[in-house]
Amino acid sequence: MNEQEFKDRTKSIGLRVIRLVENLPNKMAAQIVGKQLLRSATSIGANYRAACRAKSTADLINKLRIVEEEADESIYWIEILIESEIFPEKKLVKLLSDLDEIVAMTVASIKRLHSNNQKSKIRNLKSKV
Repeated sequence: MNEQEFKDRTKSIGLRVIRLVENLPNKMAAQIVGKQLLRSATSIGANYRAACRAKSTADLINKLRIVEEEADESIYWIEILIESEIFPEKKLVKLLSDLDEIVAMTVASIKRLHSNNQKSKIRNLKSKV
């Protein structure tokens, strides 16, 4: 998946969550959990966009870690909605799956970047010797 596709996908998740939160029951628990989910899910795309503007590999890795954390937090809040029976699981399965994929892809990118960064440091040390 390229950068633009990932931007589009994370924005789509944010928009889907906005629609979900708008359809939650008007009960205190549902509204509180909904607000938490709204914050974390919309933050995924915003932080990925920030990562695309990273100034260094370390900056990129740090920003992608935020994307990972926000996506994982969103999964948590959806699990809360399901397990508290505020919202039916069958309506959230696809969203959960998409968030799991975002977490997995982000973790894989972080690992690859970290590994490449370490290899680069070793090459630089060898060239100075």
